[in-house]
Amino acid sequence: MTRDPLSRDTARAFALAIVLTGGAMLAACSTGKVPAAEQLGATRSSVEAAQVAGASDDASPEMAKAREKLAQAEAASRAKDNVRARQLAEEAEVDALVARSKAASDRSQKAAAELDASLATLRDEMTRTTNKQ
Repeated sequence: MTRDPLSRDTARAFALAIVLTGGAMLAACSTGKVPAAEQLGATRSSVEAAQVAGASDDASPEMAKAREKLAQAEAASRAKDNVRARQLAEEAEVDALVARSKAASDRSQKAAAELDASLATLRDEMTRTTNKQ
């Protein structure tokens, strides 16, 4: 059985990342901006959630970017540059969400590959059993 390189789970994960990115962009363009301190808190949570979901700095360039932008946002906040802090925090949050989606996609692809291997083994067993009879 050949598998489409872009499985349904992968497509869903990337669609989710696109929707979340679009949502973040729309939120950034809205007139009621979230205060920088609140955005930083939300971004920290997103980065932590991505790490818990399996995204690591080594395996995901997006995760490394998220951490770097979060650090820059915190520095901008300490310097009282709230506009820059909020902008960097929003970008970091989107990067963390993409990293989290990619980690979920990778897990799904690994599970699908394991399932394919198990099914192939089962088919081989069934063929051997049928040939013996």
